[in-house]
Amino acid sequence: MRASKWLSIVALFVALAVFASFMAPLNADVSAAGAEYWRTSGNKILDSNNQQVRITGINWFGFETGNYIVHGLWSRDYRDMLDQVKSLGYNVIRLPYSNQLFDPGSTPNSISFAPTTKWPQGMNLPLQGLNGLQAMDKIIEYGGSIGLRFILDRHRPDSGGQSALWYTTAYPESRWISDWKMLAQHYADNPAVVGADLHNEPHHVQGNPAASACWGCGDTSTDWRLAAERAGNAILSVNPNWLIFVEGVDCYGPGGVTQPTEGASCTWWGGQLAGARDYPVRLDVDNRLVYSSHEYDNGVFEQTWFSDPNFPNNMPALWDQWWGYLHKENIAPVMVGEFGTLLNDPQDGQWLSALTSYMGTGVNGMSWTFWSLNPNSGDTGGILNNDWTTVNTAKHAYLTPYQFALDGGSPPTSTPVGPTATRTSTAIPPTVTNTPVSPTATLTPIPSNGVCSIDYTKVNEWESGATIDVTITNHDVSPINGWTVTWNFPGNQQITNIWNGSYSQTGASVSAPNVSYNANIPANGGTTNFGFNLSYSGSNAIPTSFQLNGTTCQ
Repeated sequence: MRASKWLSIVALFVALAVFASFMAPLNADVSAAGAEYWRTSGNKILDSNNQQVRITGINWFGFETGNYIVHGLWSRDYRDMLDQVKSLGYNVIRLPYSNQLFDPGSTPNSISFAPTTKWPQGMNLPLQGLNGLQAMDKIIEYGGSIGLRFILDRHRPDSGGQSALWYTTAYPESRWISDWKMLAQHYADNPAVVGADLHNEPHHVQGNPAASACWGCGDTSTDWRLAAERAGNAILSVNPNWLIFVEGVDCYGPGGVTQPTEGASCTWWGGQLAGARDYPVRLDVDNRLVYSSHEYDNGVFEQTWFSDPNFPNNMPALWDQWWGYLHKENIAPVMVGEFGTLLNDPQDGQWLSALTSYMGTGVNGMSWTFWSLNPNSGDTGGILNNDWTTVNTAKHAYLTPYQFALDGGSPPTSTPVGPTATRTSTAIPPTVTNTPVSPTATLTPIPSNGVCSIDYTKVNEWESGATIDVTITNHDVSPINGWTVTWNFPGNQQITNIWNGSYSQTGASVSAPNVSYNANIPANGGTTNFGFNLSYSGSNAIPTSFQLNGTTCQ
């Protein structure tokens, strides 16, 4: 009798164990969407629990520039900015960098360590004295602690500008791949970093096929698809858990041609993935490939489709042709890695509405990372206004219905941090053009013993224009209360808009005073920053001399 009772108890426990194992998937914590490392299945991205996730993120640039750090830290703490990204409902940050970031001497700069009410010992102190990779570690560490994920984006070889191909003489393919392997190993045990965007915006160079990226042409020196396989497989050999994001080219035609004169279909740099149908990217590890496209409005370039009488209804068929088919035919996931707009034209809103609708709602929609968090992207602006704190609610409102929360909850409808300006659907971030603004306080005289310095950096440069970042550093023991920077352009250069400052220009002579919120520059290495876009003809040389409140700076 005792033996039969014992057997009955054992049988009961066995039955309960079987039942529990059967029920475990049903009782899984669905709030853990996005857990650990991610992989793909058809057009879906899945987490380690096989739950579907969708990337609905934002770009925060700066590591790829001569500042060697994300922008905005001249006025805010990086943790506050990451908290704001999280509160606004974005789940992933695409983080551009350049290979030059890892060179000796590429020191992060334009970071304020000034004390604030929240940070009485000083903002950004964990970044003080770090090199570029160490600073990236700190940003990813804090972002991961609050539930954000990161995609590393090799945006350019050096801080001077983008390249059509994935290599240059100074930064050959071997360096491109070795840096990727270093990063893949460095973050191998950190699930906050979900993958690698291998090279930003491969494209053709008009009239120069040897310098033009193609797709499927078979030339190992120019075939971007083959290069993406080499780099992707090198990464996966040391870190098989990463997703590999492969952008398109800009033009594609028979044989993988890239020149428009040869009959190729062309769209944005990095946006043409039609060749992936016949020439798919082949990786050694299955379920790791995500294709990525870029899309912009007519404020970036007046493409022919914007003047189509049927716009914006003509756009879905074009997107189907260029990259949307990959998602619709369940070939692979697609992430629109960059799309942005100033929203200063009613057509911009039509384009953005059509694109977000096309990408779809809910977990089954396409992934995306908006360009950008930064307001200092000259032809798009950002989600933040020019004060780097308030939110452009018009842009943000277009995106919130399409966000996906990795924690399983509903994304916030809109939770701006700081005072938010009221804006209409066609608003443009406020800039001051040819309207000097007097500082609110008397200008502080600057001693003539070299206690101020000016860093003038070309963030982006193209054939007839450029984006410039200017950082003022106060090396004196006393703060500066109110400032004006003056200089003379050495060529035919004309400022077209400005942020974090105002300006007046007469011929080559420029005067740029502060605005109300950045008049004060702390002592002992305190910094502030302003930026502008310019147009030019001929050369775009850097000015040789700058004055701060009438005194020449280094």
